[in-house]
Amino acid sequence: MDEFKVGDIVVRKSYGGDVYFKIIQIIKKQDGQKVYLLKGTELRILADAFEGDLEKPSFDRINDYSEGYKKKITTSMKKIILQRKANISNSRGKLSPRSSESVLGKSGKVLHIDGDEEYLNICLRGYRQLEITAIGKLVPEASQPEVVIPLLKQYRPDLLVLTGHDAMIKGALDYKNLDSYRNSRYFVEAVKNAREYEPSYDDLVIFAGACQSCYEALMDAGANFASSPHRVLIHALDPVFICEKIAYASISKFVSPIEVLENTITGEKGIGGLQTRGKYRELSPKSPYE
Repeated sequence: MDEFKVGDIVVRKSYGGDVYFKIIQIIKKQDGQKVYLLKGTELRILADAFEGDLEKPSFDRINDYSEGYKKKITTSMKKIILQRKANISNSRGKLSPRSSESVLGKSGKVLHIDGDEEYLNICLRGYRQLEITAIGKLVPEASQPEVVIPLLKQYRPDLLVLTGHDAMIKGALDYKNLDSYRNSRYFVEAVKNAREYEPSYDDLVIFAGACQSCYEALMDAGANFASSPHRVLIHALDPVFICEKIAYASISKFVSPIEVLENTITGEKGIGGLQTRGKYRELSPKSPYE
């Protein structure tokens, strides 16, 4: 049998090895059995497993799994940049050549509150790559409801992300009961508090949830976008791609959920939402001193 240690990449045999995890902690029970706490390498999921259910994939399998997601991310990034250039070009094409040269733009600002430091850093790199102004705060899921209003007052963002880890509890059958989820109730409370601070869905755009989160409860609480309609796992960067679409859509345009989801990794099974007004504003003229 393989020896397992913190940091190893593993899969669960009982799930057919469909998701790759990193071991983040090993707990030894009184009966001598070891319980391994696991975190998805690409997907926002926490899990646990006994030693007998774990298997170490080969280096080639790990590399193929990672490369598959890297290709999807690269494709999404390139598509986003091309779409943005086309949108800006179309907008400025309506102006005279001289006027077009003097037009700048201001996109929406993001406050990203995350329960996982590694995923938060991945998202912050994504925001930088996509030229989105973003403030990241590491806050455990259970503490997000109490900090969300002070952080909103401090940073006054256009878009708010509330995420981290979530999952349906093993054996749970009631998909509408928040007790069936690890952290959905905290995301729901945080969304409700954010909506008390700013009721307008246009002035504050909210994405909330993580893997398998209670989508209906999050939407009812006041989110513009949430996971997970089909209780599937979502990619770490999906909140970034959601924010990009709204941050760079014109303030004069309402963006459909289908448009918002087209560049995500997970798609409509993992995320859903409302028609939402964009946050991008044109600025003219351009200062000669910039």
